[in-house]
Amino acid sequence: MFASWIKKWSLVPDGEAITTRSSQLLPVRWRGLPAMLKVAREAEEKFGGRLMQWWDGHGAARVYAEEGDAILLERAESRRSLFHMAMTGGDDAATRAICRTIAALHAPRSTPLPELVPLERWFEALEPTARAEGGLFEICAGAARVLFTDPHPPSVLHGDIHHGNILDFGERGWLAIDPKRLHGERGFDYANLFCNPELPIVTAPGRLERQLVVVADEAPLDPRRVLQWVLAYAGLSAAWFLHGGERAERPLAMAEIAAAALNR
Repeated sequence: MFASWIKKWSLVPDGEAITTRSSQLLPVRWRGLPAMLKVAREAEEKFGGRLMQWWDGHGAARVYAEEGDAILLERAESRRSLFHMAMTGGDDAATRAICRTIAALHAPRSTPLPELVPLERWFEALEPTARAEGGLFEICAGAARVLFTDPHPPSVLHGDIHHGNILDFGERGWLAIDPKRLHGERGFDYANLFCNPELPIVTAPGRLERQLVVVADEAPLDPRRVLQWVLAYAGLSAAWFLHGGERAERPLAMAEIAAAALNR
C-alpha cells in the first residue's frame, strides 16, 4: 500500500505502520523532516485532507504533498499530550490550548472554501433517535432545534476537536489533525471539550462549570450558547453510539449534566 508513495515522494520509513478504521498510516522522513504518510480508506478522510491543505499549516499540521488517496503530513514528535495534561491537574491549561488552536482554525481566510458539509446535515441522526427514544434524547434534539432556528454566522469547522486530535508540534505549538470538514456555527467546535468520551474526567462533579468559564473567556462565547451546543452534541454522540450497536451511557451522562446546568 505504501510502496508507490514512498517512491514517488522519496520517503524514508521511520516507524511501524498504523491501521485505523479509516486510514493506513506510516511514519516517514521527507527531506529529513518527520512526516506521516496517510492513505485513506474512506472518502471522508480524503475530504479532510483537502481541508488540511486549505488551512495551510495555520492551526493545523502542514500538508507536504497530496495526491489521490494519499497525503503527506507534518508529524509531531513530542511526547506531550493534552489528554495527559488534563488527567494530571492541567485540565484548564489543556482547555486553553485547545481553544487557541480552534481560534486559529476559525480565523478568516481569503482562499476559496473547500467542499464542506453543513452542520445541520451532521445532526440528521439525532431527530429520529429522539422520536424513537424520547426522554433525554428529546431534550438534546430540542437544544439542537433552538440552535439551528437562530443560527449564528458560520465558520469552517474541524468537526472532531478533542484532546487526541490536537498535538504538540514543538515551536509551532499545538496543532490539529483529522478534521471532518464541517461548516456551521463556531460554538460547535468547542462542544467535545466537554463530551470527549475517552477522557474519564468529563463527568467529574463541577468539571463542566469550570471548563465553561475557561471556554467563555478564551473563545469568547456566551456560556449558555456553549451549554446548548454541549447538550445537542452529547445527544448526537449518544445517537451515534446506539446506531453503532454500542452503549450510550457516557454521552447521555454528559447530556444530563449539561441539561441540569442549563436549568440552573
